[in-house]
Parts: sequence; C-alpha cells; structure tokens
Amino acid sequence: MKTSDSKTRQILLVDDDRHLLESMGAWLVSLGYRVSLASNLTEARKYLSERAYELALVDLRLGDEDGMDLLAECQKHHPHVVVLLMTGYATLDTGIEAIRAGAFDLMTKPLIDDEILMAFDRALSQQQVLEENEQLKTQLDQRFGRDSIIGNDARMQKTYDMVDSIADTKATVLITGESGTGKSLIARAIHQRSNRRKAPFVEVACGALPENLLESELFGHVAGSFTGATGNKVGKFKQADGGTIFLDEIGTASPGLQVKLLRVLQELEFEQVGGSQTFKVNTRVILATNEDLSQAVAEGRFREDLFYRVNVINIELPSLRERPSDIPMLAQHFLGKVCEEENKQIEGFDQLAMQAMQDYRWPGNVRELQNIVERAVLLGSGPRLGVQDLPAHISASGGNTMTIAPSGVRQSLKQALEGPERQIILQCLRENNWNRNATADQLGVNRTTLYKKMKRLGLEDPKTVALNGW
Repeated sequence: MKTSDSKTRQILLVDDDRHLLESMGAWLVSLGYRVSLASNLTEARKYLSERAYELALVDLRLGDEDGMDLLAECQKHHPHVVVLLMTGYATLDTGIEAIRAGAFDLMTKPLIDDEILMAFDRALSQQQVLEENEQLKTQLDQRFGRDSIIGNDARMQKTYDMVDSIADTKATVLITGESGTGKSLIARAIHQRSNRRKAPFVEVACGALPENLLESELFGHVAGSFTGATGNKVGKFKQADGGTIFLDEIGTASPGLQVKLLRVLQELEFEQVGGSQTFKVNTRVILATNEDLSQAVAEGRFREDLFYRVNVINIELPSLRERPSDIPMLAQHFLGKVCEEENKQIEGFDQLAMQAMQDYRWPGNVRELQNIVERAVLLGSGPRLGVQDLPAHISASGGNTMTIAPSGVRQSLKQALEGPERQIILQCLRENNWNRNATADQLGVNRTTLYKKMKRLGLEDPKTVALNGW
C-alpha cells in the first residue's frame, strides 16, 4: 500500500534511535518517497530551513529534547508541514495534548507498516484539501475584493473608500440601489476586505422564499416543527457564525420575520423554528434592497425600529445611467472575461457601438450590460464589435451626439445608426416572412415601437425595400 503520487512527497523523519531512523527511511525511499533523516532538533531545524516538506514524522522523546518543541516551530514557521508524532509511552492525555497542539496524529511504537502508510495517506489528503481551500479563498478574494469593483465615477470612488473604512467594523451595513447595480458584489468586497474573510460568507435571497421557509432558512428548525421537517436543520445565521451573512431583498421580509430580525441584530441571538434553545452568534450582517425603505416605513410595510437598526451605515449605489463614463471600462472588462472563457480574439467595441451603449438607459444596470457584452462576443465576428452586434433596442438608442461620416459630412449619431438598425429589423422581418408580431417578439420590442421604426426607416412595404435595393 502506498500513496499513488508518493514520488512527489518530501518527508522528514526525526528520531534519536539511529537504527529505527535509517531502517524506516530506507523502507520509505523504496516506496518512492523522498526522505530526510534527523536524529535531533538541530538537524531537523536545518532541514526545515533548506527544503519544503509536506509531512514530518517526529518522535516525542529525542534524548533531552522534546518533539513537541519541533511541532510548535512547524505550526509557527512551517504551517504547510503536516506533523505526526510517535512515542513508545503514549497515554490518552498525551494524545489529547498532541492533537490540541496541532499534530495530525499520535502513533504508538512499535509502528506497523500499513498503519504508517494509512496515516500518511490521511495526512496528505487533508493537506491537499486545505491547500485547495486556500486557493479557492484566494480566487474569491481576487474576484470579490475591492479591486474587482470597476469604475472611476466619483460616486463609485466614494463607495470604494467606504468599503475600506467599514470592512473591519461590526456595524450593520445597508446597501441600496436599483437591481443590477452590484449590491452583492459590494457585500462580498466588504467581507473579503475584513478580518472575517477566512470565515463563511453566506448569502440569502429573501425575496426568493415564502415566509415560512425563509424563517427556517435563516434560523433553522427542529424535527417535527412543521410538516416536512423530518430532521433538525442549521440555519444560515448559524452557518455564518464568525463570518458575514448577506440578506438581499430585505424589503420583502414579512412583519413577523422583521420582529425576529430586529432581535438578532440587537442581541445576536435566536431560537430555531419549533425549538426552545437560544443560540448566540458572532455574525456580521449586511443587508440590501432596491426599495425605498423610508417610504416603506411611511406606508407601514417596514418596521421603523428595524429601519433605524439596519440603516447604521448606508451605501447607495448609483445606477449605470448615472455614470455613463464607466461604461467603456465595464464593457471592456466583461469583454475580456468572456473572450478568455470562450477563447475568442476580439479587441473591443468600435466608436459607434460604444456611443450607443453610453446613450442607452440601462434599466437592468451593470447586470444587463454584462449580459449584452456576453451576447455580442458570442454572436459577433471580426476584430471589433459594432452596433450590428448589439440588440436593436440598444443600437437604436443613440441621441443627438454628432459624428463624422466617411464622406466627411457631419451627421447625428441617430442618423449614423439608421443603416445598421434598418438591416437588423429587415433581417428579422425576412426571417419571419414579414410577420410583424413575430418580428417584434424576436427583437424584444412592443409592436407599436416596431411599427414606428419601420415607418421611419422605410420598411413598411416590401416593394419599397426592393426598389431601394435593401
């Protein structure tokens, strides 16, 4: 029995019994491990300073020295080394002390070959899981950290500063803004910039669950508390203990749930649904809504005391139409991501396409922009994307910005976009055999809008189209 990739493993053996040390070392080398032998702490420290070991098997008694001292040094200076201790005088207290000090296991001499290899496999497998978790956390930090939030608009710069200043506080944060402005991204950035970043970040979409299920989702339940509750369930607040819970769409919370949320925010304690045991948690709470909560308070839909409790720190995200100068940067960022994922080579958007995107109102905000860019990259061709690669409702959104036609004649952007818009609508009309209802559905516009565009662009009659050579 041996680990399948044992040839890649560096192991340090530390024992003052030279015969045992050399025989065990030779056996492990025969199995493909790379082994270093140390008979005292001085030799062990030298090896640890020179090489990167994955595992150390250390005797507790090393003459007048103590293997626990080497364990402590590994914990402090070489945390990626998994330490197994061995002894011929093991007691239950010794084992407990070793595990509490950070040893993976305490093995009793005389050692059995298969037990050694099984311990190695378990230790190295756990180390691999820990390394993968660290890599995932690093990727999350890169994806959701403050630097991942794109934009140079002054209001966004203010948001960045707030994220940095409040990250390490315990204060409740309320993030407001229209749907698609990036509230979840800001919540994750706060968590990743905080001293809680190694603990869980738990997100709950409050508007996606009915009231009875949402309460169970947040606080958990005990078996038999309601129909279908066949076992105990740990709630999201408990799962986020030590970390951050993000409650999105908090404006949809029912009056009953608002009462329980108020208690959790004030006292950080709660009971499970159907249970009597009180749980206390150390959970940082971030909430978000696209509603005007002050208006909801005035209308009696949201508790006033809860509003004041959640509105300790308010981060208000501007809509995308309020920061059009950020659209080129965001579009290029999304384009780069899609090109990398799809292995496509596209430089960017041409001037007319970018102007059309900046003139568009973006009711879906950044989320809509991301989807539009992804669509353009997947359906477009050529080194640069143009207005023909954008949906018709965006390519037709140009205002009165002036541009220069190839002939040198000054014309409005709206006029410049008429040609591509005409071709898009004409192509859809032909695909649908001039069925206006089907064409409107395909373009994602209502029929009245389509009729007006067809009239303005000279597409009312197929005969006229034929005469004009379109």
